[in-house]
Parts: sequence; structure tokens; C-alpha cells
Amino acid sequence: MEIAASATPATRALATDAVHAGREDLVELGVHAPPLDLSTTYPSHDAAGEAARIDAFATTGARPDGPPVYARLDNPTTARFETALAKLEGTESAVAFASGMAALTAVLLVRASMGLRHVVAVRPLYGCSDHLLNAGLLGTEVTWTDPAGIGEALRPDTGLVMVETPANPTLAEVDLRAVRQACGSVPLLVDNTFATPVLQRPAEEGARLVLHSATKYLGGHGDVMGGVVACDEEFARKLRQVRFATGGVLHPMAGYLLLRGLSTLPVRVRAASTTAADLARRLTTDPRVARVHYPSIGGAMISFEVYGNPHDVIAGVRLITPAVSLGSVDTLIQHPASISHRIVDADDRRSAGVSDRLLRMSVGLEDVEDLWRDLTEALSARSVRSALPAQPAREGDREGLQPRPVGR
Repeated sequence: MEIAASATPATRALATDAVHAGREDLVELGVHAPPLDLSTTYPSHDAAGEAARIDAFATTGARPDGPPVYARLDNPTTARFETALAKLEGTESAVAFASGMAALTAVLLVRASMGLRHVVAVRPLYGCSDHLLNAGLLGTEVTWTDPAGIGEALRPDTGLVMVETPANPTLAEVDLRAVRQACGSVPLLVDNTFATPVLQRPAEEGARLVLHSATKYLGGHGDVMGGVVACDEEFARKLRQVRFATGGVLHPMAGYLLLRGLSTLPVRVRAASTTAADLARRLTTDPRVARVHYPSIGGAMISFEVYGNPHDVIAGVRLITPAVSLGSVDTLIQHPASISHRIVDADDRRSAGVSDRLLRMSVGLEDVEDLWRDLTEALSARSVRSALPAQPAREGDREGLQPRPVGR
């Protein structure tokens, strides 16, 4: 007896897509877990057919029909992760790379190949993104501006407008819809690493390109490195051609781990965000803390400035790990001026709000009371206490200590 297949809903909840996207063919394959394909090359006795498919890829950048040809061109496991991430971000396609910086490099090379080497960017950005743009390593030229100045900064050779929101490390936010309107016909690239598609989907606000350091929340366990650009298929084809030519491919094992990471992404982000919001509230009323930064959309990242020596706080934590990176299941803390943004010119760093007393904390999945106990003990360092103002202002009166929305 033939059973009619039930209709697939036009839209599903993000939590559902996180579990099922990229896995639609598993029943047909007769497996439950996605397979891992580690092949670097694939046998074929049809050399003429292989040649035609390679020619088609070189011309269009579209994924070849039929079996894979070579791992630098495409890989079935990596393709599953790309399909899933595009679904979560609400874009036609996604192209994965060996790291977030490799992904950004590919975007810049695509635009530069069209003679569009000028970039308009809003600080702060991740320190290495800032450096890549500012140092002109790819022949690019950058104009730094605030969101209100984007329209005036555009030139005939502007190929890209880049923002990061919430920004690394200050968690500053920009109005994406207003920024997109200011871009005109120039593509808007949004680094969505901190928010993830759980908290915002920039493509819905008009961004053509959505960048992730997949090493962070998408992987979520501190054991995989990767980058990805979610975009329309037209741009994805150009990115695939750059990836093939430059070799910045994502290893299939990384693709496998990232696909697995996506399945728990909504649960992890929401749980860590709840803890982070609680810690942000507590830090806001702590007299040893001069200012707290926490985004209105929520999230698991907190930045705060202390009155005393921030290095003593770093040295004082025991449960929290002093380390670069973010987005893992365990809580990490670092001093941006010394680590993630050290490569940015000191004056540029400070003018973008990255003060020398700023600490950035990526909140994990530990119990909030355990984290608060560890943080409180670290903030009790003598240098921190001795730097307190002689007559602290009343609660809520000091700059930056007004309670802020903590999001969902």
C-alpha cells in the first residue's frame, strides 16, 4: 500500500531547522547520523565527463552535478554544514572556509577582482579583521566611519560595507536596516559571530553577506576551527571559485563537527544568554566595576571595565578560563587590549571604545552562582579594590552602570 508523504511546512522553527537542516537525505541513505566523507579525491572512469564538470565549475562556480571530483572543489560533509547554516541564516547559500579570516579574505578578493577595492567599515571589528582591512594586505583601502557617515564615505570603487553587531569587544550595536539603506547598491557584510542566527538574522534586514567565525558559537565546544559566509547563490559561486583557487577549504572533519554543533546551537545560546544577563545585572551594581556593556538583543557575551588593574582580575579567576576566543560551553575571559585587539593601533583601539581597562567575557554553561563566586573573588584583588573612587556615586548614577535591557 502506498502512503502519501506528509507535506513539509513552508517554515519551521529555528530550533527544528538546527536539528534537521542538512540531514534531509539521511532516511534515503538508510542512516541516522550524517556520514563523514574524508576522501581527498574520487575515482572516475569518465575523464571527458570530469573535464566538462570542471569546466562548468570554473565558468560558473556552481557545485558540480554528480559525484565529487576533488576535495578542494567540494566535499559532501562540508556541503551539509553549508546547507544547514544557510537555512538558519535565511539565505540561498553558504560557503565554508578553514577559518573566519579565510572567509573574510575570500569576500575581499571577490570584490577586488571586480575592481572594487575600497571598503567602508565601522569600528570596532574583531582585531584581525581590522588589521586585514587597515594594513592593505590584499590591496584594499578602507575608510573608517560611524554608522551615520556610511553614505558619505561611499565611492565609485566601494565594493563592501562592513559592520559587526554586537561588536567585538565592546558589544556596540548598529541599526542594520538603517545601515543597509545607507549602503545603496553596495553589498553589506555583517559579522554575526556574537549574535548567531538565534538572536538576529542580518539577511532579513537587507545584508547580502553574513560572516561567522564558525570556531565560536557554531562549533560551540572549542575544538574546531572554521569560517562561513551565508549569502545569495550568485555571490556563493564567486566565493567557491576563490576557495578553489586559494585553497582555504574547510576540512570535512571540521564540517562534521560544525554540523553537529548547529544542532544544539539554539539551546546553548539561550542557556548561556540567560546566565550572561544575570551576571551583567550583578556586575552593573558592583562598586568595583566602572562600566558594563551588554547588548539589547541579549547574548552570552559581556564586556566590563574595572577601576583597578584588569590583569589582576585575569590572574585571579580559577573556574573561568583566561583565554582568547569565545562561544564555548565553558566561560572564557580575556583582556582585548592585550590579546584580541593588540594588533589594532592603540589610538584607534581607544577611540573605538576598547579601553585599557576593558575585559571581555564569553559566558558558558556553568551554574551562574559558581561563575559569580569566581568572578567576585577575582574582583577582590587588592589593586582592584584600592582603585575604587574615594566616594562612590549612588547606585545607578555612575557612568555605564544604569541597568540595560538584557534581551531574551
